[in-house]
Amino acid sequence: MMKICGQNIRKIRRSKDFTQEYMAFEMGISQKAYSDIENSKVKINLEILTKISDILEIKPSDICSISHKCGIDDYEDKYQGLLEYMKKNNIPVPDEYLENGK
Repeated sequence: MMKICGQNIRKIRRSKDFTQEYMAFEMGISQKAYSDIENSKVKINLEILTKISDILEIKPSDICSISHKCGIDDYEDKYQGLLEYMKKNNIPVPDEYLENGK
């Protein structure tokens, strides 16, 4: 399942014409270490996911749309729970925090 996240990172990186060397430099790691991320040889944690998404200027969910596959399901579950709580209690939720404006 981790393979999907690495493949998505590679696809998005290539779509922006960024090299592995550039990504590694921006992250402060070696090109080999970065390659291991794309090749799913290391588990992607929240810190790595955040750094990569910042460099690519995307949301972490664009990389791992099924967040538990990247080991961040606890955060996603809490986030979704908070959104549900806010909706049930008529607390306004800014549109940018809602997927597809729901």
